[in-house]
Amino acid sequence: MYGLLEKDMDYILKALKQFDEIDRAILYGSRAMGNYKKGSDVDIAIQGEKVTEKTIFELDDLLNEVYPLPYFFDIVHFEKLTNQNLIDHIEKNGKVLYVRNEVSK
Repeated sequence: MYGLLEKDMDYILKALKQFDEIDRAILYGSRAMGNYKKGSDVDIAIQGEKVTEKTIFELDDLLNEVYPLPYFFDIVHFEKLTNQNLIDHIEKNGKVLYVRNEVSK
């Protein structure tokens, strides 16, 4: 899925679930559009009114340092974005990875 192994997706979801303040996580960029290459980073926009800089930092640390994932993760807080082109790209092309309290399939 999106060039990510199932076990790696499990780690990503495990990390996201640790933060009650994260309501949704949206994959965007080359992986969401399907034109990624080997070594492409993983762009994730997180949504949630209670998300803080600390949330972003801790999630970034889990994904980039703690978990054994072979990708670089770029995490942004969607509500804090000011670049309208990026907002439009995420809204148009983004793929929802996680919704808090949604039952996993």
